[in-house]
Amino acid sequence: MTVLDKADYHKALEPLYKVTINNLFARSVVEQKVDGFVYVDNNETPSTFYVVHPYGMSLLFGRTDNIKFNLKFKDYALNINHIRNKYEWMQAFPDTWDSVLNELFKDYMIKSADNVDKRETGIIELNTRVNFKFNYEKYDSLRKELSFLKLSSDFKIIRTDKRIFQEMKGSVIPLYFWRNAEDFYQNGIGYTLIYNNIPVSTAFSAFIHDNKLELGIETIEEYRGKGFALYACFVLIDYCIKNNYEPVWACRLENHGSYRLAQKLGFEPALMIPYYRLSK
Repeated sequence: MTVLDKADYHKALEPLYKVTINNLFARSVVEQKVDGFVYVDNNETPSTFYVVHPYGMSLLFGRTDNIKFNLKFKDYALNINHIRNKYEWMQAFPDTWDSVLNELFKDYMIKSADNVDKRETGIIELNTRVNFKFNYEKYDSLRKELSFLKLSSDFKIIRTDKRIFQEMKGSVIPLYFWRNAEDFYQNGIGYTLIYNNIPVSTAFSAFIHDNKLELGIETIEEYRGKGFALYACFVLIDYCIKNNYEPVWACRLENHGSYRLAQKLGFEPALMIPYYRLSK
């Protein structure tokens, strides 16, 4: 398991394009839209790949039978050498990786629901990742029911500008998905709901590739549960429709707020896959 030089990232492109689960975050790294890491079994002719996005999402794909790579990856995943100070949330493709990982981590794997002590180190926590499919007809019907245009004078929704980008706080914000404010403003898009002159909720493009735009959403904690995220997301999805982008949504099944919000917006669960939280 070795770090691939950025000049050789093209070696990961063709295998990555064959991955059929949500992989936009990995594409952002391999296509060098953001900085990240690509680990491989060997630099000359790599066939097993591990891509890490700076936000902490990762994708393992390619050949599953590289024993030397797998054993080194086991140490990496368990953070044996303490090279990380945060989690990584990993998906694997194809699904034949699941049996390999189950064997590799058989003494360390624990389901999220069983991790009652909230252990963070020395384990691999097993969660579920949901890939959604956008249903335009359902979205259109839900949007009409909301009578979205009847917002009170306390609300307004504006395009997310550079100042909002720089000042936003939270765990899912554009800062973690774009190089800087200028990059986001020129190559991304976001909409922020202003309530009583306070930016309280922002829906933004976390990734844009080809005709796909993956949504990110953040609402200030004290303003959650009031439907603000729903309104901001509606504007961003309208932008997608007008500009021929397919809206993309993915989240942990255990993230009940995001899971419910997706369905309110017309997204339907399409695929559920193992989602591995690697040791801190």
